[in-house]
Amino acid sequence: MKISQTLAGLSRRDLFRLSGQFGLSSVLLGAGALTGAATLPQIAAAAETSYTKRFGKEPKHTLKMGASGFNARNLLIERMGALEFARDLEERTEGEIRVEFIGDNQLCGQLSCVEKTQLGVVDMYAASTQNSAGAAPYLNVLDYAYMFPSRASQYHFLYSPESQKLLREPLEKRHGLKFLFSHCELRGLQMGKTFEDKPTVTTLEELFGTKNRVTGTQLGRIAMQLLNLNPVPVAWEETLDGLKQGLIDGAETWASAVAYANMSPVVSQSVDLKFFCGTEHTSMSASLFDSMEPHLQDAIMESAYWAQVHVQGANEAALIKTVGFSDPQLPDTIFVRDGVRPAFLPDDQIKIAEEMCSPEYNPEPWAQWRERLNSWAGGIDTYQEIYDVARQIPTDMKPENVEPRRWWRSA
Repeated sequence: MKISQTLAGLSRRDLFRLSGQFGLSSVLLGAGALTGAATLPQIAAAAETSYTKRFGKEPKHTLKMGASGFNARNLLIERMGALEFARDLEERTEGEIRVEFIGDNQLCGQLSCVEKTQLGVVDMYAASTQNSAGAAPYLNVLDYAYMFPSRASQYHFLYSPESQKLLREPLEKRHGLKFLFSHCELRGLQMGKTFEDKPTVTTLEELFGTKNRVTGTQLGRIAMQLLNLNPVPVAWEETLDGLKQGLIDGAETWASAVAYANMSPVVSQSVDLKFFCGTEHTSMSASLFDSMEPHLQDAIMESAYWAQVHVQGANEAALIKTVGFSDPQLPDTIFVRDGVRPAFLPDDQIKIAEEMCSPEYNPEPWAQWRERLNSWAGGIDTYQEIYDVARQIPTDMKPENVEPRRWWRSA
Protein backbone atom coordinates (compact mmCIF):
# COMPACT_ATOMS: atom_id res chain seq x y z
CA MET A 1 0.00 0.00 0.00
CA LYS A 2 3.09 2.24 -0.02
CA ILE A 3 2.37 4.51 -3.01
CA SER A 4 -1.36 4.55 -2.20
CA GLN A 5 -0.67 5.87 1.32
CA THR A 6 1.83 8.40 0.01
CA LEU A 7 -0.57 9.76 -2.61
CA ALA A 8 -3.66 9.57 -0.37
CA GLY A 9 -3.62 13.29 0.43
CA LEU A 10 -2.92 14.38 -3.12
CA SER A 11 -5.85 15.79 -5.09
CA ARG A 12 -6.39 14.83 -8.69
CA ARG A 13 -5.55 18.39 -9.70
CA ASP A 14 -2.26 18.26 -7.77
CA LEU A 15 -1.38 14.93 -9.37
CA PHE A 16 -2.05 16.34 -12.85
CA ARG A 17 0.01 19.45 -12.08
CA LEU A 18 2.99 17.46 -10.83
CA SER A 19 2.68 15.06 -13.76
CA GLY A 20 2.68 18.00 -16.16
CA GLN A 21 5.83 19.36 -14.56
CA PHE A 22 7.85 16.19 -14.02
CA GLY A 23 5.98 13.49 -15.97
CA LEU A 24 3.73 10.85 -14.46
CA SER A 25 6.47 8.22 -14.37
CA SER A 26 8.74 10.50 -12.29
CA VAL A 27 5.89 11.31 -9.88
CA LEU A 28 5.05 7.64 -9.39
CA LEU A 29 8.65 6.53 -9.05
CA GLY A 30 9.38 9.37 -6.64
CA ALA A 31 6.32 8.63 -4.50
CA GLY A 32 7.44 5.03 -4.27
CA ALA A 33 10.58 6.15 -2.42
CA LEU A 34 8.58 7.84 0.36
CA THR A 35 7.16 6.14 3.45
CA GLY A 36 3.58 6.62 4.62
CA ALA A 37 1.40 9.67 3.99
CA ALA A 38 3.26 12.65 2.55
CA THR A 39 2.52 16.32 1.99
CA LEU A 40 2.32 17.91 -1.44
CA PRO A 41 5.74 19.60 -1.04
CA GLN A 42 7.30 16.27 0.00
CA ILE A 43 5.84 14.48 -3.02
CA ALA A 44 6.87 17.33 -5.29
CA ALA A 45 10.44 17.17 -3.95
CA ALA A 46 10.53 13.39 -4.43
CA ALA A 47 9.18 13.76 -7.97
CA GLU A 48 11.84 16.38 -8.75
CA THR A 49 14.57 14.09 -7.38
CA SER A 50 13.23 11.23 -9.46
CA TYR A 51 13.04 13.47 -12.53
CA THR A 52 16.59 14.73 -12.04
CA LYS A 53 17.90 11.18 -11.63
CA ARG A 54 15.98 9.81 -14.61
CA PHE A 55 16.80 12.72 -16.93
CA GLY A 56 20.33 13.34 -15.66
CA LYS A 57 21.68 11.34 -18.55
CA GLU A 58 20.41 10.79 -22.03
CA PRO A 59 18.99 7.29 -22.39
CA LYS A 60 19.96 5.01 -25.24
CA HIS A 61 16.37 3.83 -25.44
CA THR A 62 13.11 5.40 -24.32
CA LEU A 63 10.41 2.75 -24.19
CA LYS A 64 6.76 3.73 -24.29
CA MET A 65 4.57 1.45 -22.19
CA GLY A 66 0.86 1.38 -23.00
CA ALA A 67 -0.58 0.34 -19.65
CA SER A 68 -4.26 0.17 -20.70
CA GLY A 69 -6.44 1.33 -17.77
CA PHE A 70 -3.81 1.10 -15.04
CA ASN A 71 -2.57 3.91 -12.82
CA ALA A 72 -0.70 4.31 -9.54
CA ARG A 73 -3.77 3.76 -7.38
CA ASN A 74 -5.34 0.73 -9.04
CA LEU A 75 -1.97 -1.00 -9.42
CA LEU A 76 -2.03 -1.27 -5.62
CA ILE A 77 -5.25 -3.28 -5.88
CA GLU A 78 -4.35 -5.60 -8.73
CA ARG A 79 -0.64 -6.04 -8.25
CA MET A 80 0.43 -6.83 -11.81
CA GLY A 81 3.87 -5.26 -11.56
CA ALA A 82 4.12 -2.79 -14.45
CA LEU A 83 5.42 0.14 -12.40
CA GLU A 84 7.80 -2.04 -10.40
CA PHE A 85 9.19 -3.41 -13.65
CA ALA A 86 9.71 0.09 -15.06
CA ARG A 87 11.39 1.34 -11.89
CA ASP A 88 13.72 -1.64 -11.65
CA LEU A 89 14.66 -1.54 -15.33
CA GLU A 90 15.62 2.13 -15.18
CA GLU A 91 17.74 1.59 -12.08
CA ARG A 92 19.26 -1.66 -13.33
CA THR A 93 20.41 -0.02 -16.59
CA GLU A 94 21.50 3.19 -14.80
CA GLY A 95 19.35 5.25 -17.12
CA GLU A 96 20.32 3.62 -20.40
CA ILE A 97 16.67 2.57 -20.69
CA ARG A 98 13.92 4.99 -19.73
CA VAL A 99 10.31 3.78 -19.50
CA GLU A 100 7.42 6.15 -20.05
CA PHE A 101 4.39 4.65 -18.35
CA ILE A 102 1.15 5.78 -20.04
CA GLY A 103 -1.98 4.37 -18.43
CA ASP A 104 -5.60 5.36 -17.80
CA ASN A 105 -6.42 4.24 -21.37
CA GLN A 106 -4.73 7.37 -22.71
CA LEU A 107 -2.76 5.53 -25.36
CA CYS A 108 -4.47 2.16 -25.68
CA GLY A 109 -7.04 -0.02 -23.94
CA GLN A 110 -7.37 -3.66 -22.99
CA LEU A 111 -8.33 -4.68 -26.51
CA SER A 112 -6.00 -2.40 -28.46
CA CYS A 113 -2.66 -2.31 -26.58
CA VAL A 114 -1.42 -5.54 -28.12
CA GLU A 115 -2.13 -4.38 -31.66
CA LYS A 116 -0.50 -0.99 -31.05
CA THR A 117 2.61 -2.80 -29.84
CA GLN A 118 2.62 -4.95 -32.96
CA LEU A 119 2.30 -1.79 -35.07
CA GLY A 120 5.09 -0.01 -33.20
CA VAL A 121 2.87 2.73 -31.72
CA VAL A 122 3.99 1.57 -28.26
CA ASP A 123 7.01 -0.52 -27.31
CA MET A 124 5.47 -2.62 -24.55
CA TYR A 125 2.05 -3.03 -23.02
CA ALA A 126 0.13 -4.30 -20.00
CA ALA A 127 -3.25 -5.97 -20.52
CA SER A 128 -4.92 -9.32 -19.96
CA THR A 129 -3.92 -12.17 -22.24
CA GLN A 130 -7.61 -12.88 -22.78
CA ASN A 131 -8.39 -9.39 -24.10
CA SER A 132 -5.16 -9.47 -26.10
CA ALA A 133 -6.05 -12.80 -27.72
CA GLY A 134 -8.14 -11.03 -30.36
CA ALA A 135 -5.02 -9.64 -32.05
CA ALA A 136 -2.64 -12.35 -30.82
CA PRO A 137 -4.65 -15.59 -31.04
CA TYR A 138 -1.85 -17.81 -29.76
CA LEU A 139 -2.54 -16.37 -26.29
CA ASN A 140 -5.61 -18.62 -26.31
CA VAL A 141 -3.19 -21.40 -25.38
CA LEU A 142 -3.56 -20.35 -21.74
CA ASP A 143 -7.34 -20.64 -21.79
CA TYR A 144 -8.18 -24.33 -22.01
CA ALA A 145 -10.77 -24.94 -19.28
CA TYR A 146 -9.41 -26.30 -15.99
CA MET A 147 -5.90 -26.75 -17.40
CA PHE A 148 -4.59 -24.94 -14.31
CA PRO A 149 -5.93 -26.25 -10.99
CA SER A 150 -4.68 -23.31 -8.91
CA ARG A 151 -2.92 -19.95 -8.95
CA ALA A 152 0.18 -21.77 -7.74
CA SER A 153 0.15 -23.93 -10.87
CA GLN A 154 -0.04 -20.81 -13.04
CA TYR A 155 3.03 -19.27 -11.40
CA HIS A 156 4.86 -22.59 -11.60
CA PHE A 157 4.21 -22.74 -15.34
CA LEU A 158 5.37 -19.18 -15.97
CA TYR A 159 8.62 -19.86 -14.09
CA SER A 160 9.16 -23.16 -15.89
CA PRO A 161 11.68 -23.36 -18.77
CA GLU A 162 8.98 -25.40 -20.51
CA SER A 163 6.94 -22.20 -20.83
CA GLN A 164 9.46 -21.18 -23.49
CA LYS A 165 8.37 -23.75 -26.08
CA LEU A 166 4.72 -23.87 -24.92
CA LEU A 167 3.96 -20.14 -24.65
CA ARG A 168 6.74 -17.65 -25.23
CA GLU A 169 8.49 -18.86 -28.39
CA PRO A 170 5.32 -19.49 -30.46
CA LEU A 171 3.94 -16.10 -29.34
CA GLU A 172 7.14 -14.39 -30.41
CA LYS A 173 7.38 -16.21 -33.72
CA ARG A 174 3.74 -15.80 -34.71
CA HIS A 175 2.81 -12.44 -33.22
CA GLY A 176 6.10 -10.60 -32.65
CA LEU A 177 5.60 -10.31 -28.88
CA LYS A 178 8.02 -11.11 -26.08
CA PHE A 179 6.05 -12.28 -23.04
CA LEU A 180 7.80 -10.83 -19.97
CA PHE A 181 5.74 -11.55 -16.83
CA SER A 182 2.17 -11.82 -15.58
CA HIS A 183 -0.07 -11.69 -12.57
CA CYS A 184 -2.03 -14.92 -11.96
CA GLU A 185 -5.63 -15.45 -10.97
CA LEU A 186 -8.32 -17.83 -12.18
CA ARG A 187 -11.51 -16.52 -13.70
CA GLY A 188 -14.89 -16.82 -12.11
CA LEU A 189 -18.26 -15.16 -12.54
CA GLN A 190 -18.85 -11.73 -11.09
CA MET A 191 -22.59 -11.52 -10.60
CA GLY A 192 -24.39 -8.18 -10.77
CA LYS A 193 -27.49 -6.80 -9.15
CA THR A 194 -29.72 -9.66 -10.35
CA PHE A 195 -27.99 -11.82 -7.72
CA GLU A 196 -27.97 -9.23 -4.94
CA ASP A 197 -31.00 -10.65 -3.11
CA LYS A 198 -30.22 -14.29 -3.85
CA PRO A 199 -28.41 -16.57 -1.40
CA THR A 200 -24.66 -16.93 -1.88
CA VAL A 201 -24.07 -19.35 -4.75
CA THR A 202 -23.07 -22.84 -3.60
CA THR A 203 -23.90 -24.99 -6.63
CA LEU A 204 -23.04 -24.78 -10.30
CA GLU A 205 -26.67 -25.25 -11.25
CA GLU A 206 -27.57 -21.83 -9.80
CA LEU A 207 -25.51 -20.25 -12.58
CA PHE A 208 -26.99 -22.21 -15.49
CA GLY A 209 -28.85 -20.03 -17.97
CA THR A 210 -27.40 -16.74 -16.80
CA LYS A 211 -26.13 -14.25 -19.38
CA ASN A 212 -22.48 -13.31 -18.87
CA ARG A 213 -19.89 -11.06 -20.44
CA VAL A 214 -16.96 -12.79 -22.14
CA THR A 215 -13.59 -11.32 -23.13
CA GLY A 216 -11.76 -11.67 -26.44
CA THR A 217 -10.68 -15.24 -25.72
CA GLN A 218 -12.14 -17.74 -28.16
CA LEU A 219 -11.43 -20.68 -25.85
CA GLY A 220 -13.13 -18.98 -22.94
CA ARG A 221 -16.33 -18.86 -24.97
CA ILE A 222 -16.16 -22.61 -25.54
CA ALA A 223 -15.98 -23.23 -21.78
CA MET A 224 -18.87 -20.86 -21.07
CA GLN A 225 -21.07 -22.40 -23.74
CA LEU A 226 -20.44 -25.88 -22.34
CA LEU A 227 -21.36 -24.62 -18.87
CA ASN A 228 -24.61 -23.04 -20.13
CA LEU A 229 -23.41 -19.56 -19.19
CA ASN A 230 -24.50 -17.76 -22.39
CA PRO A 231 -21.34 -15.79 -23.24
CA VAL A 232 -21.99 -12.29 -24.57
CA PRO A 233 -19.03 -10.28 -25.96
CA VAL A 234 -18.92 -6.97 -24.09
CA ALA A 235 -15.98 -4.55 -24.10
CA TRP A 236 -14.29 -4.22 -20.72
CA GLU A 237 -15.07 -0.51 -20.64
CA GLU A 238 -18.80 -1.26 -21.09
CA THR A 239 -19.04 -4.14 -18.61
CA LEU A 240 -19.75 -1.96 -15.58
CA ASP A 241 -22.76 -0.33 -17.22
CA GLY A 242 -24.01 -3.71 -18.42
CA LEU A 243 -23.96 -5.10 -14.88
CA LYS A 244 -25.43 -1.93 -13.42
CA GLN A 245 -28.35 -1.86 -15.83
CA GLY A 246 -28.99 -5.60 -15.63
CA LEU A 247 -28.25 -6.13 -19.34
CA ILE A 248 -26.03 -9.03 -18.26
CA ASP A 249 -26.25 -11.16 -15.13
CA GLY A 250 -22.52 -11.44 -14.65
CA ALA A 251 -19.08 -11.12 -16.14
CA GLU A 252 -16.28 -13.64 -16.42
CA THR A 253 -13.22 -12.08 -14.87
CA TRP A 254 -11.25 -12.35 -11.64
CA ALA A 255 -11.63 -10.81 -8.20
CA SER A 256 -8.91 -8.14 -8.25
CA ALA A 257 -10.08 -6.95 -11.69
CA VAL A 258 -13.48 -6.20 -10.16
CA ALA A 259 -11.80 -4.22 -7.42
CA TYR A 260 -9.25 -2.27 -9.46
CA ALA A 261 -11.79 -1.29 -12.13
CA ASN A 262 -14.20 0.12 -9.52
CA MET A 263 -16.71 -2.52 -10.55
CA SER A 264 -17.38 -3.75 -7.02
CA PRO A 265 -20.31 -1.32 -6.37
CA VAL A 266 -22.32 -3.16 -9.06
CA VAL A 267 -21.14 -6.71 -8.22
CA SER A 268 -23.02 -8.65 -5.57
CA GLN A 269 -21.24 -12.02 -5.64
CA SER A 270 -17.77 -13.06 -6.79
CA VAL A 271 -18.11 -16.74 -7.69
CA ASP A 272 -14.78 -18.57 -7.66
CA LEU A 273 -15.47 -20.85 -10.61
CA LYS A 274 -11.70 -20.80 -11.50
CA PHE A 275 -12.42 -22.27 -14.91
CA PHE A 276 -9.61 -20.68 -16.89
CA CYS A 277 -6.76 -18.18 -16.69
CA GLY A 278 -6.94 -14.59 -15.61
CA THR A 279 -3.49 -13.32 -16.54
CA GLU A 280 -2.73 -9.60 -16.63
CA HIS A 281 0.56 -9.75 -18.46
CA THR A 282 3.25 -7.43 -19.75
CA SER A 283 4.83 -8.02 -23.16
CA MET A 284 7.09 -6.00 -25.43
CA SER A 285 7.91 -5.86 -29.11
CA ALA A 286 10.16 -8.84 -29.88
CA SER A 287 11.90 -7.04 -32.72
CA LEU A 288 12.73 -4.13 -30.43
CA PHE A 289 14.12 -6.50 -27.81
CA ASP A 290 16.23 -8.25 -30.45
CA SER A 291 17.66 -4.92 -31.62
CA MET A 292 19.05 -4.03 -28.20
CA GLU A 293 22.56 -4.57 -26.93
CA PRO A 294 23.08 -7.91 -25.11
CA HIS A 295 23.59 -6.31 -21.69
CA LEU A 296 20.29 -4.43 -22.03
CA GLN A 297 18.51 -7.59 -23.12
CA ASP A 298 19.87 -9.24 -19.98
CA ALA A 299 18.63 -6.32 -17.88
CA ILE A 300 15.12 -6.53 -19.34
CA MET A 301 14.94 -10.25 -18.54
CA GLU A 302 16.25 -9.76 -15.00
CA SER A 303 13.76 -6.94 -14.38
CA ALA A 304 10.97 -9.13 -15.76
CA TYR A 305 12.04 -11.89 -13.37
CA TRP A 306 12.15 -9.45 -10.47
CA ALA A 307 8.68 -8.15 -11.38
CA GLN A 308 7.33 -11.72 -11.60
CA VAL A 309 8.61 -12.50 -8.10
CA HIS A 310 7.16 -9.24 -6.78
CA VAL A 311 3.76 -9.91 -8.32
CA GLN A 312 3.64 -13.45 -6.95
CA GLY A 313 3.83 -12.23 -3.35
CA ALA A 314 2.18 -8.85 -3.62
CA ASN A 315 -0.98 -9.93 -5.44
CA GLU A 316 -1.56 -12.86 -3.09
CA ALA A 317 -1.44 -10.46 -0.16
CA ALA A 318 -3.61 -7.87 -1.91
CA LEU A 319 -6.33 -10.43 -2.69
CA ILE A 320 -6.90 -10.92 1.02
CA LYS A 321 -5.89 -7.60 2.58
CA THR A 322 -6.99 -5.13 -0.10
CA VAL A 323 -9.63 -6.83 -2.26
CA GLY A 324 -11.32 -8.96 0.40
CA PHE A 325 -11.43 -12.18 -1.62
CA SER A 326 -11.35 -14.58 1.31
CA ASP A 327 -13.58 -16.43 3.77
CA PRO A 328 -13.82 -14.95 6.30
CA GLN A 329 -13.24 -11.52 4.83
CA LEU A 330 -10.98 -9.01 6.50
CA PRO A 331 -12.55 -5.68 7.51
CA ASP A 332 -11.85 -2.49 5.56
CA THR A 333 -11.38 -4.32 2.27
CA ILE A 334 -12.97 -3.24 -1.01
CA PHE A 335 -15.38 -6.19 -1.18
CA VAL A 336 -16.54 -5.63 2.41
CA ARG A 337 -17.03 -1.91 1.79
CA ASP A 338 -19.14 -2.54 -1.30
CA GLY A 339 -20.98 -5.63 -0.09
CA VAL A 340 -19.45 -8.16 -2.49
CA ARG A 341 -19.78 -11.74 -1.22
CA PRO A 342 -17.10 -14.21 -2.32
CA ALA A 343 -18.68 -17.54 -3.28
CA PHE A 344 -16.14 -20.35 -3.03
CA LEU A 345 -17.73 -23.38 -4.64
CA PRO A 346 -17.04 -26.75 -2.98
CA ASP A 347 -14.70 -29.20 -4.69
CA ASP A 348 -17.52 -31.43 -5.89
CA GLN A 349 -19.08 -28.53 -7.82
CA ILE A 350 -15.75 -27.59 -9.40
CA LYS A 351 -15.39 -31.22 -10.44
CA ILE A 352 -18.83 -31.16 -12.09
CA ALA A 353 -17.81 -28.05 -14.04
CA GLU A 354 -14.51 -29.63 -15.04
CA GLU A 355 -16.26 -32.76 -16.30
CA MET A 356 -18.72 -30.65 -18.29
CA CYS A 357 -16.27 -28.41 -20.09
CA SER A 358 -12.60 -29.38 -19.87
CA PRO A 359 -10.71 -31.04 -22.74
CA GLU A 360 -9.77 -33.80 -20.32
CA TYR A 361 -13.39 -35.00 -20.12
CA ASN A 362 -15.03 -33.36 -23.13
CA PRO A 363 -12.38 -33.11 -25.87
CA GLU A 364 -14.50 -32.74 -29.01
CA PRO A 365 -15.56 -29.06 -28.65
CA TRP A 366 -11.89 -28.13 -28.25
CA ALA A 367 -10.50 -30.22 -31.11
CA GLN A 368 -10.38 -27.52 -33.79
CA TRP A 369 -8.67 -24.91 -31.62
CA ARG A 370 -6.40 -27.50 -30.07
CA GLU A 371 -5.21 -28.60 -33.51
CA ARG A 372 -4.66 -24.98 -34.55
CA LEU A 373 -2.65 -24.11 -31.44
CA ASN A 374 -0.65 -27.32 -31.70
CA SER A 375 0.25 -26.45 -35.28
CA TRP A 376 1.34 -22.93 -34.30
CA ALA A 377 3.53 -24.44 -31.56
CA GLY A 378 5.28 -26.77 -34.00
CA GLY A 379 3.15 -29.88 -33.55
CA ILE A 380 3.34 -30.38 -29.79
CA ASP A 381 0.17 -31.12 -27.80
CA THR A 382 -0.19 -27.75 -26.10
CA TYR A 383 -3.04 -28.70 -23.77
CA GLN A 384 -1.53 -31.94 -22.52
CA GLU A 385 1.96 -30.53 -22.04
CA ILE A 386 0.82 -27.42 -20.15
CA TYR A 387 -1.61 -29.59 -18.15
CA ASP A 388 1.30 -31.82 -17.13
CA VAL A 389 3.58 -28.91 -16.15
CA ALA A 390 0.78 -27.41 -14.06
CA ARG A 391 0.62 -30.63 -12.03
CA GLN A 392 4.32 -30.89 -11.26
CA ILE A 393 3.60 -29.28 -7.88
CA PRO A 394 1.19 -30.41 -5.14
CA THR A 395 -2.40 -29.32 -5.77
CA ASP A 396 -2.59 -27.69 -2.32
CA MET A 397 0.63 -25.64 -2.64
CA LYS A 398 0.12 -22.00 -1.72
CA PRO A 399 0.87 -19.59 -4.59
CA GLU A 400 3.35 -17.61 -2.53
CA ASN A 401 5.38 -20.80 -1.93
CA VAL A 402 6.09 -21.55 -5.60
CA GLU A 403 9.83 -21.48 -6.24
CA PRO A 404 10.87 -18.64 -8.59
CA ARG A 405 13.02 -19.67 -11.55
CA ARG A 406 14.56 -17.81 -14.46
CA TRP A 407 12.49 -19.42 -17.19
CA TRP A 408 14.84 -18.52 -20.07
CA ARG A 409 17.56 -20.72 -18.60
CA SER A 410 17.40 -24.48 -19.14
CA ALA A 411 18.50 -25.29 -15.58
